[in-house]
Amino acid sequence: METRNRKVLLRGLVVDVEQMEVKFGEKGWHLYQVVRHPGGVGVLPLHDDGTITLIRQLRPAIGARMMEIPAGRLAPGEDPEVCGRRELAEETGLTAKTFKPLGAFHPSPGVFDETIHLFLATELSQKEAAPEQYEEIGTERIPLEEAWRLAMNGEIKDGKTIVALFRARGRKG
Repeated sequence: METRNRKVLLRGLVVDVEQMEVKFGEKGWHLYQVVRHPGGVGVLPLHDDGTITLIRQLRPAIGARMMEIPAGRLAPGEDPEVCGRRELAEETGLTAKTFKPLGAFHPSPGVFDETIHLFLATELSQKEAAPEQYEEIGTERIPLEEAWRLAMNGEIKDGKTIVALFRARGRKG
């Protein structure tokens, strides 16, 4: 990809916004703005009894509480599994013996460069949650089949959660 006139328009707390011109072959140069994000991790915690633990937290961008898998932002150079284990413990108090990759995805590649790495956590143990100071997180344990139904009918709206649920289901058989 050929670019020119790149500049950072905003350096934010979580994201930066970069503007550039991109050449599209015979169509010439076109102005683009890209939101730069360090990436993240989402973890689907699956208990031995077939239930999963989801969290509910306020998402100011949409002004609502969302039902989601535990997740968090990667630190620069951080291994996604290390981040996932940390976020799982902080947000739910759960630890997992087994972390299986469910692959990565790009939630909105037309605007963001963010990559989210997904994991299936099993062989779980419960400890005390320790969310970040600014987080108000509640947990909810529901059957995996119920979560798939909620995702199918649009009650679960979070993209990373939907992707994790359906990738896990695909691996289940």
